[in-house]
Amino acid sequence: MTAQPAEMRNVFSGDEGDRALSEALFDALREATGDGVGITREAYSERESLALDIVEAKARELGLATERDAGANLVVTLEGGEPELPFLACGSHLDSVPQGGNFDGAAGVIAGLAILARFKHEGFVPRRTIKVYGLRGEESARFGKAYMGSSALFGKLSAADLSVRDHASGRTLAECMASVGVDMARVERAEPLLDPATVAAWIELHIEQGPVLVARDLPIGIVTGIRGNIRHRTVECIGEAGHSGAVPRWLRRDAVFATAELITHLDRHWRTLLERGRDVVITAGVLGTDPQEHAIARIPGTVRFSFEIRSQSRETLEAFYDLFLSECGLVGEERGVAFRVDRRLESAPAVMDADWIARLKAAARNLGLPDEEIPSGAGHDAAVFANAGIPSAMIFVRNEHGSHNPDEAMAIDDFLAGVAVMRDAIREAVR
Repeated sequence: MTAQPAEMRNVFSGDEGDRALSEALFDALREATGDGVGITREAYSERESLALDIVEAKARELGLATERDAGANLVVTLEGGEPELPFLACGSHLDSVPQGGNFDGAAGVIAGLAILARFKHEGFVPRRTIKVYGLRGEESARFGKAYMGSSALFGKLSAADLSVRDHASGRTLAECMASVGVDMARVERAEPLLDPATVAAWIELHIEQGPVLVARDLPIGIVTGIRGNIRHRTVECIGEAGHSGAVPRWLRRDAVFATAELITHLDRHWRTLLERGRDVVITAGVLGTDPQEHAIARIPGTVRFSFEIRSQSRETLEAFYDLFLSECGLVGEERGVAFRVDRRLESAPAVMDADWIARLKAAARNLGLPDEEIPSGAGHDAAVFANAGIPSAMIFVRNEHGSHNPDEAMAIDDFLAGVAVMRDAIREAVR
């Protein structure tokens, strides 16, 4: 890693054009889509559409061409001198989790727009066209599936995906996509909306959603790979309800104790794999008994919980998933309960392009910035582009307090450093 000279820490703060554009857009998005606690821009919702409208209006104000593609994503274009060449794409998503932060996703879209705005202001004409995407539907919060917008681009949404319902409204993903203008006839045929052969590369800036850059006091990091996941939106543990004082332990079929035992066993497997050097994380992010029937004096008959495994290794994902199913059977037999899972959802791991990693690292060093490599524990649209055969790369920007919460805190100077690295790497690639 190259050390960061103290005099370089605020070197980009003088770039008032990038700063003014970025701060204005972040402020506009916060004002328009704030929910009183954080930010809410749910996938394929009116607020997500409003966010796209805000960025599009600014792009047009800057003299850039804009359109909505067949997936209803925003596309901002700076045409190159040889437009027949595969274009370079950058950007990120504009949806959020409920009561999330203002930088998750939006930072990547604004970074791409700032780069195009600077190129246009300078009169720089790239050899190949550059397009910035404001993608829809990256977050899994509403429908349980991530990467919906980018998956639709490459014909990767199944009929089962499209039939999943939003718990709040009861509407299907297909209905919500149609409501914002997605060409559902093509999506339902699993027809690609974007030919991977026409895309030279995908470059994405994103806040880091973990604590590594903060802990290491680094403004940016260069991403090497993205964890994939296997998940179940709902796992049910079915036992038998009963009176808390009348049923002895040996006759109980207690769904809460069984679920707790299952999760404890899985935690032990997790620790063992980590000790063996395997990359894996597991989470049960939603867990509870039915509030309409649970009571202090009632043995719970049913528990519902979500389950997710993440790893950069497909082999590790499948191995741990097999452990999960095995433990469901063993605990179920021991406790007299049954575990039932809903549809398995998955996202493939992805490796970032080695040439682009080298290009971003060189740009960082040339700017006097650190070139630390870092894996991504969170998922990103870049994984979909990479697995479609498109060379892909990511820059992480330091962010306090994690993500998927209203306390995200990305310093604007760190963001501008990431933009500068990305701009120089793109400029070098499209000359």
